[in-house]
Amino acid sequence: MLVLENLSKSYQKGAVKAVDALNLTVKPGEIFGFLGPNGAGKTTTIKMLVGLLKPDNGRVLIKDYDMAKDDLAAKRLIGYVPDEPNLYDRLTGWEYLNFIADVFGVGEADRRRRLEELLSLFELENAVKDLTQSYSYGMKQKLALTAALVHAPDFWVLDEPMTGLDPKSSHLFKELMRKHCDEGKIVFFSTHILEVAERLCDRVAIINGGKLVACGTMDELRSRGSEQESLESIFLELTEK
Repeated sequence: MLVLENLSKSYQKGAVKAVDALNLTVKPGEIFGFLGPNGAGKTTTIKMLVGLLKPDNGRVLIKDYDMAKDDLAAKRLIGYVPDEPNLYDRLTGWEYLNFIADVFGVGEADRRRRLEELLSLFELENAVKDLTQSYSYGMKQKLALTAALVHAPDFWVLDEPMTGLDPKSSHLFKELMRKHCDEGKIVFFSTHILEVAERLCDRVAIINGGKLVACGTMDELRSRGSEQESLESIFLELTEK
């Protein structure tokens, strides 16, 4: 289980409240969409979730681990893809993937098997021989996704993971997300592509101005209005208030 408990973060000595007392619980087996307009606090929340930012208040629980107290144990369970695929330009794709696998202590046999599967999925088998500085944005995104999954994490935390992916890779990755959660694991991801969130997610949360304004299944979100209401119309109504 993933729990965000009363999570808050401010910038500029408290003048800007990026995330304000956010409470969320994500259950095993869920694809959970995290939505909001630009500047709503999505990336700040995700960085606190994965331990890159320290919250001013509140806590993050990954399984039984408190990120503030057992950060290394918690981080071992997470596969994280940031909003920008920042790689090491002077490494080849293969060198970068092996570096990440070393960090997570992935054995040779598991490493070989997982990388073969993921590189084939994203059609990167030949590109991994090249320096990452030669990659297109989409290829960098594919490599970042491969690196995030090489240690077979239970919790996938993805900030705009579909950005830059071609239609085939996007389709296959969405199938991979579903398979991962069907095994009782968790995907937590942000996206601006509301149609994807509506079709793919078991539940979604919408934040605006750092505050949670809605959370639930599509049926639960529609219960306030028309049964035919789209996620896009619900999103626009809630974030324009």
